[in-house]
Amino acid sequence: MNKEMIPELKELIDVVHYQPAISIITPLLTPAELNNDVFYSLKIAVDKVEKELRQNYPENKITAVIQKLKSVVKTIKVNTAKKSVAIFVSPVFEKVVYLDIAVEEKIIIDESFEIRDLVYSKKQLHNYLVLLFSAKESRIYLGNTESFVKLVSSKAASAMELIRDEPERVANFSDTTEKKEILMDKFLHHIDTELSMVLSAYQLPLFVIGTEKMLGHFKSVTKHKEAVVNYIHGNYDEAGFNVLKELLQPYIKSWQKSIQLELLKLLDAAAGAKKIATGMKAVWHEAMNNNGKLLVVEKNYMYAAQHGSKDDLIYEAVEPFNKFSSIKDAVDDVIERVLEKGGDVEFVDKGMLSSYNQIALIQYY
Repeated sequence: MNKEMIPELKELIDVVHYQPAISIITPLLTPAELNNDVFYSLKIAVDKVEKELRQNYPENKITAVIQKLKSVVKTIKVNTAKKSVAIFVSPVFEKVVYLDIAVEEKIIIDESFEIRDLVYSKKQLHNYLVLLFSAKESRIYLGNTESFVKLVSSKAASAMELIRDEPERVANFSDTTEKKEILMDKFLHHIDTELSMVLSAYQLPLFVIGTEKMLGHFKSVTKHKEAVVNYIHGNYDEAGFNVLKELLQPYIKSWQKSIQLELLKLLDAAAGAKKIATGMKAVWHEAMNNNGKLLVVEKNYMYAAQHGSKDDLIYEAVEPFNKFSSIKDAVDDVIERVLEKGGDVEFVDKGMLSSYNQIALIQYY
């Protein structure tokens, strides 16, 4: 099992597969006046589930699970900072997970739960560090799409404190400009020492914010240039969390795009080594034979399929569907399989994998 797997995801994968496994993933509308719309949408979703269950399952198998689903829906919290909710119910299991990503409504009744959105939500939580400094103080933050937390705030490294630290040394300089340069140099070395400890603990990409002059000096003393994703010019010493998060948004998006481009390079390298499967059928075959190191898929790509004569064979579903051999979303099943066997999954934007038929699996080599 993938060691980095979040507990909720591990629980959903490990749960005994028992039909019908119901997955409802739906957006949450946060304004209070729209709360009734959320509950109305959930009621409609439950009605759709009940209709499909009655069409495809015997009454004795669905009565209890329908009641369980209705009970779970009543517990949903709409007044939350989360953007969407995933509801999972089967005859032997129930779970509600709130997500930090926007979703389109999805209702899936299958052999196992739809986990794609949970995996995508986790992958979107790209953690990063932010170093903000001025001549007065330095601050280091830990951020992601869900939170923005101050880790270190150091006023002891301000110019006035440095003067008190080394009065004799500073007093020897009659040139005020030279004195300021010495103080700034000491200040920036102090910041870099703090940064060393933080990077040792977190090992994350770093964004650095400061005035042009301060950034120039920092670049000349830091030992951590390789960790820096981008330098952001400006005086944001008095800026609060919300201002900083808004400031960082375009830089974060650019960084996330670069991550996707790096994934394409990995795919190209695997293709050169002939260690890649592309297209849903080939990816399914390799995944079911436990030969998946890294699955890369366009984030909204779905593939309805039919089971073939062997477990590692599937075909594109065509009407009329055989409800006993159909797979609502083969992509989700492959995601689960790859994670279950210790591999990893990454998502890219629509269209980025057009040359790989929307999905690719790097094999072990």
